[in-house]
Amino acid sequence: MRIAIFGTGYVGLVTGTCLAEVGNDVICVDVDASKVERLQRGEIPIYEPGLTPMVIENHAAGRLRFTTDAEAAIAHGAIIFIAVGTPPDEDGSADLSHVIDVARSVGRSLAQGAIIVNKSTVPVGTADLVRQTIAEELGKRGAKVDFDVVSNPEFLKEGDAVQDCLRPDRIIIGSSSAAAVGTLRSLYAPFNRNHDRIVVMDVRSAELTKYAANAMLATKISFMNEMANIAERVGADIEQVRLGIGSDPRIGYHFIYPGAGYGGSCFPKDVKALERMARDLAYEPRVLAAVEATNAAQKERLFELLDRHFAGDLAGRTIALWGLAFKPNTDDMREAPSRNLIERLWLNGARVRAFDPEAREETRRLYGKRADLELCDSQYLALEGADALVIVTEWKAFRSPDLSKIRSALRSAVIFDGRNIFDPQVVEAAGLAYYGIGRGRSVAKA
Repeated sequence: MRIAIFGTGYVGLVTGTCLAEVGNDVICVDVDASKVERLQRGEIPIYEPGLTPMVIENHAAGRLRFTTDAEAAIAHGAIIFIAVGTPPDEDGSADLSHVIDVARSVGRSLAQGAIIVNKSTVPVGTADLVRQTIAEELGKRGAKVDFDVVSNPEFLKEGDAVQDCLRPDRIIIGSSSAAAVGTLRSLYAPFNRNHDRIVVMDVRSAELTKYAANAMLATKISFMNEMANIAERVGADIEQVRLGIGSDPRIGYHFIYPGAGYGGSCFPKDVKALERMARDLAYEPRVLAAVEATNAAQKERLFELLDRHFAGDLAGRTIALWGLAFKPNTDDMREAPSRNLIERLWLNGARVRAFDPEAREETRRLYGKRADLELCDSQYLALEGADALVIVTEWKAFRSPDLSKIRSALRSAVIFDGRNIFDPQVVEAAGLAYYGIGRGRSVAKA
């Protein structure tokens, strides 16, 4: 099929590449000319496992092209995906300006029938707004062109986006058009062979499904972080509690890991947008407000443990951080807990030595060169001259470290495990003090 995709971020680039991988003719459009040039050279602007070779191979085969020419892409696409960003506005609502810009471009150039697919995460009612915008632009031209607008939300996890696209858990199609649904069924057939993953519903239900999914996952995380904070105060170990409740199939083991709070481009933005949408409809979303407040407080937890351990005397100390990205297998630092911790440490006069396998360049871009920030080439180099080690991101490379090497490198033998990846007894047997999240030990040490 002939596909046009507007946007070459995580969603657009991964979706376009995977559709090209199964034989479709894909053009990806972006307004950033330098980004398009880099993509044409095979330089991928994001780190996502497995993505780079797929982009290079499909571009070389001619199935995947990149352009800034929106008009040519619209002329090419029988199916036109809108996969641009919807960043939070000042009031927390989703900024739809990029989505509407694409809709206007489609209306100004569309000359043949097409299916317009909303892939971006958007508030309920956006498909109607896109349809209206396209129709208005067609009307200005006096053009009569048949088109459908479909909601097809993405469910890609950063770090697993390629596999999520090739082997999706579900494919949501929101449309009242049998013809449009049939075309998308054909498009997604290569990803739908094992069993039928397609769920068809009305457009507004599909738009809400995306927000509801992310809000549910964020709720599970915040709930477990709240339970972890209670566990610390009663002397329980949240990791044992997690195993106890996860064995209940109604709860399950997924997304019940306590930690330093959730970050990234989706959960914080989408929870706020859903909150705002509810309030605009005169409904107070109490659970969503609590989820967001709990997460904001949890991002302060590592600093609180550090500050308490050093009795408020952090000035002049050096803290080693393992992990900067908001999660493993990505270089994304949007809303990352590491940023909260780093900035609080700086405010209190501490220096930071940090290592992350992928996010160092992004950290440099965010903070520039600073005397109180050193980005190291290995996890053990980050320990040199440090007073403490903090685990912020649970990269696999951090799971089985040389504890004796850590002990000898640190000025103060203490680990703050923000992801509970270590066994406290093993760490303490190696001569290091241990602080985890909800391990029932931190309060006793205070």
